[in-house]
Amino acid sequence: MISPSLLSSVWRYRGFISGSVKREFQAKYRNSMLGAVWTVLNPLAMILVYTLVFSQVMGNRLAGSISPYAYSIYLCAGTLTWALFAEITGRSQTVFLENANLLKKLQFPRLCLPIIVVLNALVNFGIVFGLFTLFLVLSGSFPGWVFLALLPVLLIQIVFAISLGIIVGVLNVFFRDVGQFFAILLQFWFWFTPIVYPVTALPPEVRAWLVWNPMATLVMAYQTVLVHGALPDWASLWPVALLSLLLCVFGLLLFRKRAGEMVDEL
Repeated sequence: MISPSLLSSVWRYRGFISGSVKREFQAKYRNSMLGAVWTVLNPLAMILVYTLVFSQVMGNRLAGSISPYAYSIYLCAGTLTWALFAEITGRSQTVFLENANLLKKLQFPRLCLPIIVVLNALVNFGIVFGLFTLFLVLSGSFPGWVFLALLPVLLIQIVFAISLGIIVGVLNVFFRDVGQFFAILLQFWFWFTPIVYPVTALPPEVRAWLVWNPMATLVMAYQTVLVHGALPDWASLWPVALLSLLLCVFGLLLFRKRAGEMVDEL
Protein backbone atom coordinates (compact mmCIF):
# COMPACT_ATOMS: atom_id res chain seq x y z
CA MET A 1 0.00 0.00 0.00
CA ILE A 2 2.15 2.93 1.28
CA SER A 3 5.71 1.71 1.64
CA PRO A 4 8.34 3.57 3.71
CA SER A 5 10.23 4.28 0.46
CA LEU A 6 7.14 5.94 -1.02
CA LEU A 7 6.67 8.09 2.07
CA SER A 8 10.36 8.97 1.91
CA SER A 9 9.98 9.97 -1.76
CA VAL A 10 6.96 12.14 -0.96
CA TRP A 11 8.92 13.80 1.88
CA ARG A 12 11.79 14.56 -0.50
CA TYR A 13 9.30 16.36 -2.73
CA ARG A 14 7.83 18.43 0.12
CA GLY A 15 9.18 21.58 -1.53
CA PHE A 16 7.27 20.72 -4.73
CA ILE A 17 4.11 20.11 -2.68
CA SER A 18 4.31 23.33 -0.65
CA GLY A 19 5.27 25.32 -3.76
CA SER A 20 2.28 23.95 -5.68
CA VAL A 21 -0.10 24.80 -2.84
CA LYS A 22 1.32 28.33 -2.64
CA ARG A 23 1.17 28.85 -6.43
CA GLU A 24 -2.45 27.68 -6.62
CA PHE A 25 -3.47 29.98 -3.78
CA GLN A 26 -1.73 32.96 -5.38
CA ALA A 27 -3.09 32.16 -8.86
CA LYS A 28 -6.62 32.24 -7.49
CA TYR A 29 -6.43 36.00 -6.84
CA ARG A 30 -3.55 37.02 -9.16
CA ASN A 31 -5.42 39.55 -11.30
CA SER A 32 -7.81 40.88 -8.68
CA MET A 33 -7.29 44.30 -7.07
CA LEU A 34 -7.92 43.16 -3.51
CA GLY A 35 -5.89 39.98 -3.91
CA ALA A 36 -5.87 37.69 -0.88
CA VAL A 37 -8.41 39.94 0.90
CA TRP A 38 -11.06 38.01 -1.04
CA THR A 39 -10.11 34.90 0.92
CA VAL A 40 -11.62 36.66 3.94
CA LEU A 41 -14.42 38.65 2.26
CA ASN A 42 -16.04 35.71 0.48
CA PRO A 43 -16.48 33.43 3.52
CA LEU A 44 -17.30 36.45 5.70
CA ALA A 45 -20.15 37.39 3.34
CA MET A 46 -21.46 33.82 3.41
CA ILE A 47 -21.41 33.65 7.21
CA LEU A 48 -23.12 37.04 7.48
CA VAL A 49 -25.85 35.93 5.08
CA TYR A 50 -26.43 32.70 6.97
CA THR A 51 -26.40 34.31 10.41
CA LEU A 52 -28.10 37.66 9.83
CA VAL A 53 -30.60 36.68 7.15
CA PHE A 54 -31.69 33.33 8.53
CA SER A 55 -31.67 34.25 12.23
CA GLN A 56 -32.62 37.93 12.28
CA VAL A 57 -34.55 38.62 9.06
CA MET A 58 -36.30 35.31 8.41
CA GLY A 59 -36.41 34.37 12.09
CA ASN A 60 -35.60 30.72 11.44
CA ARG A 61 -35.42 28.66 14.61
CA LEU A 62 -34.14 25.18 15.27
CA ALA A 63 -36.42 22.91 17.26
CA GLY A 64 -35.03 22.16 20.71
CA SER A 65 -32.76 25.20 20.83
CA ILE A 66 -33.45 28.67 22.24
CA SER A 67 -30.45 30.34 20.58
CA PRO A 68 -31.45 32.73 17.77
CA TYR A 69 -28.33 31.62 15.90
CA ALA A 70 -28.94 27.86 16.26
CA TYR A 71 -30.26 27.33 12.72
CA SER A 72 -27.53 29.54 11.24
CA ILE A 73 -24.84 27.55 13.06
CA TYR A 74 -26.54 24.31 11.99
CA LEU A 75 -26.50 25.52 8.38
CA CYS A 76 -22.88 26.73 8.50
CA ALA A 77 -21.70 23.48 10.16
CA GLY A 78 -23.21 21.49 7.31
CA THR A 79 -22.37 23.69 4.34
CA LEU A 80 -18.75 24.41 5.35
CA THR A 81 -17.88 20.77 5.95
CA TRP A 82 -19.77 19.64 2.84
CA ALA A 83 -17.83 22.23 0.83
CA LEU A 84 -14.57 20.67 2.07
CA PHE A 85 -15.78 17.22 1.01
CA ALA A 86 -16.98 18.50 -2.38
CA GLU A 87 -13.71 20.37 -3.04
CA ILE A 88 -11.48 17.38 -2.23
CA THR A 89 -13.51 14.88 -4.26
CA GLY A 90 -14.22 17.34 -7.07
CA ARG A 91 -10.57 18.36 -7.50
CA SER A 92 -9.36 14.77 -7.14
CA GLN A 93 -11.50 13.51 -9.99
CA THR A 94 -9.71 15.80 -12.46
CA VAL A 95 -6.27 16.20 -10.85
CA PHE A 96 -4.59 13.59 -13.07
CA LEU A 97 -6.17 14.98 -16.26
CA GLU A 98 -5.24 18.57 -15.36
CA ASN A 99 -1.63 17.57 -14.67
CA ALA A 100 -1.22 15.33 -17.72
CA ASN A 101 1.80 17.25 -19.06
CA LEU A 102 3.47 17.19 -15.66
CA LEU A 103 2.94 13.45 -15.35
CA LYS A 104 4.35 12.80 -18.84
CA LYS A 105 7.44 15.05 -18.55
CA LEU A 106 8.55 14.79 -14.94
CA GLN A 107 9.40 11.92 -12.64
CA PHE A 108 7.95 12.46 -9.19
CA PRO A 109 5.78 10.48 -6.73
CA ARG A 110 2.27 10.58 -8.22
CA LEU A 111 0.87 10.57 -4.68
CA CYS A 112 2.02 14.21 -4.40
CA LEU A 113 -0.96 15.30 -6.52
CA PRO A 114 -3.74 14.06 -4.16
CA ILE A 115 -1.75 15.48 -1.23
CA ILE A 116 -1.67 18.89 -2.95
CA VAL A 117 -5.44 18.67 -3.47
CA VAL A 118 -6.02 17.97 0.24
CA LEU A 119 -3.67 20.75 1.40
CA ASN A 120 -5.25 23.30 -0.94
CA ALA A 121 -8.71 22.36 0.30
CA LEU A 122 -7.56 22.56 3.93
CA VAL A 123 -6.11 26.05 3.40
CA ASN A 124 -9.47 27.27 2.06
CA PHE A 125 -11.39 25.39 4.77
CA GLY A 126 -9.07 26.74 7.50
CA ILE A 127 -9.75 30.35 6.49
CA VAL A 128 -13.52 29.89 6.30
CA PHE A 129 -13.83 27.76 9.41
CA GLY A 130 -11.53 30.12 11.31
CA LEU A 131 -13.90 33.01 10.60
CA PHE A 132 -16.86 30.83 11.56
CA THR A 133 -15.15 29.94 14.85
CA LEU A 134 -14.55 33.64 15.50
CA PHE A 135 -18.26 34.25 14.96
CA LEU A 136 -19.08 31.48 17.48
CA VAL A 137 -16.85 33.15 20.07
CA LEU A 138 -18.18 36.67 19.46
CA SER A 139 -21.83 35.54 19.52
CA GLY A 140 -21.35 33.52 22.72
CA SER A 141 -22.09 30.27 20.89
CA PHE A 142 -18.66 28.64 21.19
CA PRO A 143 -19.24 25.07 22.42
CA GLY A 144 -16.21 24.96 24.75
CA TRP A 145 -13.78 22.05 25.09
CA VAL A 146 -15.99 19.69 23.05
CA PHE A 147 -14.82 21.76 20.08
CA LEU A 148 -11.71 19.53 20.12
CA ALA A 149 -13.96 16.57 19.21
CA LEU A 150 -14.15 18.06 15.72
CA LEU A 151 -10.54 17.01 15.04
CA PRO A 152 -11.12 13.22 14.79
CA VAL A 153 -14.33 13.87 12.83
CA LEU A 154 -12.37 16.08 10.42
CA LEU A 155 -9.66 13.44 10.07
CA ILE A 156 -12.22 10.76 9.19
CA GLN A 157 -13.84 13.09 6.67
CA ILE A 158 -10.53 13.92 4.97
CA VAL A 159 -9.54 10.24 4.68
CA PHE A 160 -13.00 9.38 3.34
CA ALA A 161 -12.99 12.26 0.83
CA ILE A 162 -9.47 11.79 -0.56
CA SER A 163 -9.87 7.99 -0.73
CA LEU A 164 -13.08 8.35 -2.71
CA GLY A 165 -11.48 11.14 -4.76
CA ILE A 166 -8.47 9.00 -5.73
CA ILE A 167 -10.74 6.14 -6.84
CA VAL A 168 -12.91 8.46 -8.93
CA GLY A 169 -9.83 10.29 -10.26
CA VAL A 170 -8.14 7.10 -11.46
CA LEU A 171 -11.35 5.75 -13.02
CA ASN A 172 -11.97 9.13 -14.67
CA VAL A 173 -8.69 8.85 -16.58
CA PHE A 174 -9.89 5.66 -18.31
CA PHE A 175 -13.65 6.35 -18.36
CA ARG A 176 -14.41 10.07 -18.67
CA ASP A 177 -18.11 9.49 -17.94
CA VAL A 178 -17.19 8.71 -14.34
CA GLY A 179 -16.40 12.36 -13.59
CA GLN A 180 -19.66 13.56 -15.15
CA PHE A 181 -21.65 10.95 -13.25
CA PHE A 182 -19.96 11.81 -9.95
CA ALA A 183 -20.79 15.53 -10.38
CA ILE A 184 -24.48 14.62 -10.71
CA LEU A 185 -24.24 12.15 -7.83
CA LEU A 186 -22.86 14.91 -5.58
CA GLN A 187 -25.99 17.01 -6.15
CA PHE A 188 -28.30 14.19 -5.06
CA TRP A 189 -25.91 13.32 -2.21
CA PHE A 190 -26.03 16.91 -0.89
CA TRP A 191 -29.82 16.88 -0.63
CA PHE A 192 -29.82 13.41 0.94
CA THR A 193 -27.63 14.83 3.73
CA PRO A 194 -29.30 16.87 6.55
CA ILE A 195 -27.51 20.15 5.87
CA VAL A 196 -30.30 22.58 5.01
CA TYR A 197 -33.10 20.74 6.78
CA PRO A 198 -33.12 19.05 10.23
CA VAL A 199 -33.12 15.26 10.17
CA THR A 200 -36.48 15.27 11.99
CA ALA A 201 -38.06 16.82 8.88
CA LEU A 202 -37.62 13.53 7.02
CA PRO A 203 -40.28 10.79 7.13
CA PRO A 204 -39.22 7.91 9.44
CA GLU A 205 -38.87 5.47 6.54
CA VAL A 206 -36.51 7.87 4.69
CA ARG A 207 -34.62 8.74 7.88
CA ALA A 208 -33.68 5.09 8.33
CA TRP A 209 -31.76 5.18 5.05
CA LEU A 210 -29.40 7.88 6.37
CA VAL A 211 -27.40 5.19 8.15
CA TRP A 212 -26.05 4.25 4.70
CA ASN A 213 -24.94 7.84 4.03
CA PRO A 214 -21.42 8.40 5.50
CA MET A 215 -21.62 12.15 4.96
CA ALA A 216 -24.88 12.33 6.92
CA THR A 217 -23.15 10.73 9.90
CA LEU A 218 -20.19 13.12 9.64
CA VAL A 219 -22.28 16.26 9.14
CA MET A 220 -24.55 15.35 12.07
CA ALA A 221 -21.43 14.87 14.22
CA TYR A 222 -20.29 18.41 13.38
CA GLN A 223 -23.78 19.77 14.08
CA THR A 224 -23.97 17.97 17.43
CA VAL A 225 -20.73 19.61 18.57
CA LEU A 226 -21.31 23.10 17.16
CA VAL A 227 -25.06 23.49 17.72
CA HIS A 228 -25.68 21.47 20.89
CA GLY A 229 -22.19 21.68 22.44
CA ALA A 230 -22.19 17.90 22.97
CA LEU A 231 -19.84 15.11 21.99
CA PRO A 232 -20.73 13.33 18.74
CA ASP A 233 -22.13 9.81 18.73
CA TRP A 234 -18.79 7.98 18.48
CA ALA A 235 -20.52 4.62 17.92
CA SER A 236 -22.09 5.92 14.71
CA LEU A 237 -18.69 7.20 13.48
CA TRP A 238 -16.85 3.86 13.74
CA PRO A 239 -18.50 2.36 10.61
CA VAL A 240 -17.61 5.54 8.66
CA ALA A 241 -14.01 5.38 9.92
CA LEU A 242 -13.78 1.72 8.90
CA LEU A 243 -15.30 2.46 5.49
CA SER A 244 -12.80 5.32 5.02
CA LEU A 245 -9.86 3.01 5.78
CA LEU A 246 -11.16 0.34 3.39
CA LEU A 247 -11.63 2.95 0.65
CA CYS A 248 -8.14 4.27 1.40
CA VAL A 249 -6.59 0.80 0.97
CA PHE A 250 -8.58 0.11 -2.20
CA GLY A 251 -7.87 3.57 -3.63
CA LEU A 252 -4.12 3.33 -3.05
CA LEU A 253 -3.97 -0.21 -4.49
CA LEU A 254 -5.92 0.93 -7.56
CA PHE A 255 -3.72 4.02 -7.88
CA ARG A 256 -0.51 2.00 -7.56
CA LYS A 257 -1.66 -0.63 -10.07
CA ARG A 258 -2.84 1.87 -12.70
CA ALA A 259 -0.30 4.70 -12.20
CA GLY A 260 1.84 3.52 -15.14
CA GLU A 261 -1.12 3.01 -17.47
CA MET A 262 -2.50 6.46 -16.61
CA VAL A 263 0.49 8.19 -18.20
CA ASP A 264 -0.15 6.31 -21.46
CA GLU A 265 -3.86 7.09 -21.33
CA LEU A 266 -3.46 10.84 -20.69
